[in-house]
Amino acid sequence: MKNIFNNHSFIKKLIIVPSILIAGLGVNSCSEEFLDQPAYNSSDTESVFTNLDTADAFVQGLYRGLVPTEMFYQLGAGDTVTHSAEDGTTNNSKYNICNYQYDAYTPNTVTGIYSAMYAVIERTNIAIDRLGEMAVSPKRDALLAESKAIRAFCYYNLIRVYGDVPAIWIPLEDADPNDPNTFYPKRSSRDGIYDRIITDIQESVNSLPASNGSPERLNKQSTNALLARIALYAAGYSLRWDLNTGSAGTMSRRPDNNRVQQLYQIADQAAASVINGGTNSLVQAQGGKSGFEALWFNFDRRNFAAVNQEMLWHIAEYGPNTNSAFGIYAHPGSRGGTYGSRKALQFLLPSYYLSFDKTDKRRDVACTSYSIYFLKTGSATDTWVDVGTTYSCIMPGKFRISWCVEPQAADARNLNIPIIRYADVLLMYAETQNYLNGGPTAAGITALMQVRNRAGIGSLPVPSGQQAFESAIVQERKWEFSDEFMLRTDLIRMNRIASEIDATRQAMKNLSDRTGQFASTPIYRLYKYHKNAQVYGDPFLAVTYIDLTDPAQIAQVQAVPTNSSGYAAYQTTLKNIALANGEASTAEDKWYPANMFQAYTSTFNGNARKAVGFVEGFNQLQIGNIIYTKPTGSFENGGAYPNWIEGGGEGLFYGFVPNKTELLPLAAQSAGHPLVDNPNLTQLPGY
Repeated sequence: MKNIFNNHSFIKKLIIVPSILIAGLGVNSCSEEFLDQPAYNSSDTESVFTNLDTADAFVQGLYRGLVPTEMFYQLGAGDTVTHSAEDGTTNNSKYNICNYQYDAYTPNTVTGIYSAMYAVIERTNIAIDRLGEMAVSPKRDALLAESKAIRAFCYYNLIRVYGDVPAIWIPLEDADPNDPNTFYPKRSSRDGIYDRIITDIQESVNSLPASNGSPERLNKQSTNALLARIALYAAGYSLRWDLNTGSAGTMSRRPDNNRVQQLYQIADQAAASVINGGTNSLVQAQGGKSGFEALWFNFDRRNFAAVNQEMLWHIAEYGPNTNSAFGIYAHPGSRGGTYGSRKALQFLLPSYYLSFDKTDKRRDVACTSYSIYFLKTGSATDTWVDVGTTYSCIMPGKFRISWCVEPQAADARNLNIPIIRYADVLLMYAETQNYLNGGPTAAGITALMQVRNRAGIGSLPVPSGQQAFESAIVQERKWEFSDEFMLRTDLIRMNRIASEIDATRQAMKNLSDRTGQFASTPIYRLYKYHKNAQVYGDPFLAVTYIDLTDPAQIAQVQAVPTNSSGYAAYQTTLKNIALANGEASTAEDKWYPANMFQAYTSTFNGNARKAVGFVEGFNQLQIGNIIYTKPTGSFENGGAYPNWIEGGGEGLFYGFVPNKTELLPLAAQSAGHPLVDNPNLTQLPGY
């Protein structure tokens, strides 16, 4: 019987899997009954692969660990859209990594992705090897194709984070113990790895079923979508250096331009196969919700039947052994009540929030300008409100806790993890058509317009030039895919990361100074008071507000009373302003202003909330102090940019260095980290 645990000391020395994580191969599913199926230890692999039912269970176990927590709490930010909301500086790895301040020694880097991906790769290698020994059948071939696609996904993750990495294609037990590369594998060329996994998928994808019951498992459509994505990364830019000399790296494509063209064609054909398959489409407006809102509300509610037409592949996370912390980082924050005290660990840059067209239905889904707060009224009944925030604390909204089903624990949110959506396929196809034809084609424009029309911005002009059309796709991807942890590396593969970072830094300075594109951005906003329902599944989307531009109205809202004797008259004034701006109010309705450029805790904003009924107008939000207690405006900050924008070694992307920080270093300090365990695993140049 084959058993990879025959020599424990041998396994421990293997750098490729610092923590092998093979025992207990659980099965992912949205149903608890499915999760209760027996797990298989790797020592049982001979018996496991004697029949297709147990082999199937083993392959399902490959999905566990595919999305390590670091992929969303470390690498889910820093993409010029989402940013770390934790109080920063040198002691906070998430804040440092968000700002590209990497360190191989502290370490301010990611270590879990490396070990987790190789643990899954080892299991896929076992599956591919053992399935290859089984009798040929459609079921066997489908399982083999599925295993190869999962392995490809792991290598794609490793390469986009670390660049060149060791290439391991056989189970550890089959490796030659006398081969030095078994103990201490060297980095391999990413191009060779990409070519191998792309060929694997090309040769096997047609063996997969059109549907295998749930997008929680890869099928033909989702695997073609994965092929398109991997091919684009293989053809795209990345930080490259000479593996032999370790000389400084540069951002470039692979040197063989013919192969680059082939890879774009592969991506184009794979995306077209999904589009022409006729089984997938964008979720459209329903039940009073826009299509984008219906997509994420139903996804959070685990109403997958309503969204699986678009969600090509999402990772099952529902059960005591299969449940992630996904969603505890990207949400509006809550303080007490049904949802508990949940700190928002990420926020959205206001330059992104303000980049949306006024008609774009995605903004208030992806972004929340409110937080859930306990209002101490002094009455016998507790009251929670969706309190409007300022520009310095716009928070993620796709995975808001109020839309979810009740979590099993604070860090077990019952949220599946989205990997590939049909919208991604459409935009990849628009990109490949543009590249291969030297400009946008009718088919590429049609694909882009499907995404835009669903968002409500179909009237925006479509650029005609190749570069301009690519820029439009970059922006469309930002609007569409915030907090889906791929924008950061998308910008890198398109060689846009440096320019987008520079543009975002300048945009935030312009916003802070109220110049350039933000010269006419309203300073004052009038929020409508809204109670939070305090139930899971609350469909609430956004706090109603009015941006104030009339000088007379602004002067009226600025006159906030400082004691309760003036509150009633002030509320009458605010209702009249709301009515003048087309918002009628009932006797029960109340309004309160916010200076969007001041800190949430400023004197004006605190007094304005007290005037509407907040006993503690200067309430604390569940978000980092470095964000919500600081203003956005330079004028409101004494003529200087707040540190989170620039200054004090904490400003936006302060660690970014072109031709260095596009990739992360391998950790070099703690026992078990790659560079400690493997002297042949060379460090990234510059570290």
